[in-house]
Parts: sequence; structure tokens; C-alpha cells
Amino acid sequence: MPIYIYRAVTSSGQIVRNRVEESSKQTLIKKLKHNNITPISIEQIAYKSKQKRTHKKNVTDIQEIMKNVNTTTVGRSKAKTLSAKEKVNLYLAKSEPITSRDLVIFTQNFYLLKKANFNNIHALSTIIDSTENVSLKGILEDILAGVEAGENMYTTMEYYSNVFPYIYINMIKVGELSGSLENSLKQAVKYLDDSERINTKLKNILIPNIVQFVLLLVMLLVGTLFAIPAIQSVFDELGTKDTLPAITLWFQSVVNMLIKYWYIPVTIIVAAIASVIFYINTPKGKYNFHYFKYTMPIFGKLIYSLDFSRLMKAMLLNLKNGMRIQESLEVSKNVIQNYVMLSIIETSINNVLVGDSWIEPFEKSDLSSSMMTEMLKVGMQTDLTEMIEKLVEYMDIDIDNTLNKIMKTLPEVVYLIVGILLVFFVIVILVPCVQVYMGNFLFSAYGY
Repeated sequence: MPIYIYRAVTSSGQIVRNRVEESSKQTLIKKLKHNNITPISIEQIAYKSKQKRTHKKNVTDIQEIMKNVNTTTVGRSKAKTLSAKEKVNLYLAKSEPITSRDLVIFTQNFYLLKKANFNNIHALSTIIDSTENVSLKGILEDILAGVEAGENMYTTMEYYSNVFPYIYINMIKVGELSGSLENSLKQAVKYLDDSERINTKLKNILIPNIVQFVLLLVMLLVGTLFAIPAIQSVFDELGTKDTLPAITLWFQSVVNMLIKYWYIPVTIIVAAIASVIFYINTPKGKYNFHYFKYTMPIFGKLIYSLDFSRLMKAMLLNLKNGMRIQESLEVSKNVIQNYVMLSIIETSINNVLVGDSWIEPFEKSDLSSSMMTEMLKVGMQTDLTEMIEKLVEYMDIDIDNTLNKIMKTLPEVVYLIVGILLVFFVIVILVPCVQVYMGNFLFSAYGY
């Protein structure tokens, strides 16, 4: 069973810390609250795995062996002493991080077992036995304990938001509430694969260029602080009338000023960042920030399309299982985290209650394309479930096209920024170096 360390406050206000072994985090919380202890933090630190069964060996003459066995010692296992290497490996296994790839493999395996008509308990037990990551195994044991206690899977996953993404948890939630967990797992697998694919592409584009940008910036600063003063000292010693380029002198004065009064730009930057963070954490600021996500250059359309597509897929699952539009919207909104989209959905639900069109808020937002809203309108007049299926297919194609455009445009933008810095570096640092190398300043120094 998992082992937990918790910090809690007693009824008298005293903070206590303890290490316990419990079947699940929910069970531990219930026990603490039952004893009038309010938990502050609960952290799983280890997992006690069951002993693996040893394979049977071929026994040619069992009677002969039994004659020489002292049966009074049967069942007494010798305590195994771990070597230093084994202790290190065990410690590393317990602290092994859970990667996105581990999550993808778990979801794929769970989907395949559900497709083979395994129930949740049987599927989780099978996956736990084959999971090598000790940290993930402990979490899955916790989820299994919750399911055996009659709880939904997503209720336990919510305690591990650092492992399971918000969207992932709510996809599972929609699947369990609508009775279509298999289809939700299929969507979750696609969501994780797409996220990993997009992140990999972005990293391949951004990381090399960011490294180049940082190196150029460091070389620019180092050259301004050391190379330029050295060149200026040569000019001064020889008494030449030649001077460094005006832009070099200007940039040198700016750098020297920033070094001398470093606390001013640092204060301005820290204050600006703190102000932005404070504003974003206010309700209005968070709403405006989420609206900016949908309207920002390059990525805005893609982010909105992904959220709208997830909403339609969740609604499709719910409608296929007999939910009404209002109930479907109410359950499906769990897969959305953006405040702007959530406000549109809430307006849509209110419209259903008063007998107005639930599609109208999406249309008035000016975020959905006319193709999206018109397909939904046609679906309301014909077969909404069938039309949403076609809409989801259309949006998958549209998202792929948008993503391909971004992957073509983004490198050009990044290369432009790096190129501008490179040109500035050449003018500010390399031109004076070339000037010294050519030696033309010597003519002026000797009166020629």
C-alpha cells in the first residue's frame, strides 16, 4: 500500500506531522477529519509492492527431496540484506518522475483493456502488475482503492493534478458520467499524443534559436564590456583621429549606464511582472488574459479550435448516451479551462432554459467560424449527433492545417528576430574589430 507523510492541524491548533501507510489518500483524509484533524498537506513518498511469485522449477523426484526437508522451517524466509547498489536503485525508483510518456502508455493500455470488455477494477489491476514506474504504480493503486470503494476514477485523479492534466481528468470525468469511458479514453490518448507532438515540434523550433539568441546576446555584452574598451585604448594610445562607429559608442554608453544604475531596470522589470501577475489573478484580468489567448497572433486560432473541438467531442459522447442539450453542455464544460469559453457555455445553457438558441452565444462571440455555427444550426434542424460528428471531422482537418501553417510561419519569425540581433552584433562589435585588423587608423595616427 502507499505510504504518506502528512501535516495537519489538531482541534487545539497544534500542527502535527506523521508518516502512515494507508490504502488511499481519500481514506486518510476521511480518517483525519473523523478524528477532528484538518490536513494541510499529504504527500505520497513510497509504495509497498507485493512480493513477486517465483517460477516453479522442474522437480524430477519430489519424494526424494521431501525426505531431506525439515518441514518445521518451511515458511520462514530469511531477511534479505540489500546491497548499497540495490538501496540506491530502490531510492531512485521511489523518486522516479512520472513522464508524459508513462501517462500515454497507461491510457493506451487502459483503453485497449476497456475495449476488450474489462471492468475498471480488472483493467487497473492488470495495468498495475505491468507498471514499472513505482510512483505511477502507487497512484494507480490509490485509484484502484477508490474504485473498489465505489468512487469514480476522476475523483481520485483530482488529488494528483500534478500528474494528470486538467483536461485529461475532465475527459475521464465526462466519460464516466456519460457512460462512455472507452470513447473518452480514446480521446484522451489522442489528446496526449497531439500535445506531445506539438510540444516536440515547438521545442525543435524554439530551443535551438533561443540558444543562438542567448549566445549572441552574451557575446554582444562581453564584446561591449571588454573588446570595445580595448580597441578604444589602442586608439587613445596612438592618438588617432579615427573613432569607433556611433552606434557602438551609443550601445556602450547604454550598457555602462545599465551597469551603473542596475537597480532601476531591475525594479521596473520586477514591478511590471508583479503587476501583470497580480492583474491576471483578478477575475477581470484572468478573463482578459484568456480572451487574449484566443485572439493572440499565430496561436490564437489554434487554441480556440482545440477547445471548441474538445467541447464538441464531449457533447457528442453525451448526446449519444441520451442526454439532452442542456445536460450535455453542463457535463461537457468540464473539459474546458478557458474562462471566455466557459462564459459562452454558461450563456448557452441559460439560452436553453429560456427557450433561445444555444448556438447563438458561440456565433456572437466572433471567435467561432461561420462554418462551425452553420453546421450546428443545420444539425438542429436535421440530426444534431450526426452533424456534430461531421463537425468534429472538419475541425480535426482544420486544426491540422492551422498547425502546419504555424510550423511554417514560426521558424520565419524566430529567424527574423535572431537575424536582427546578429546584424546588430556585427555592426556594434565586429565592425570595430575589422577596423583595427585593417589598420587604417594608423595613417591618421602618424599624420597621413
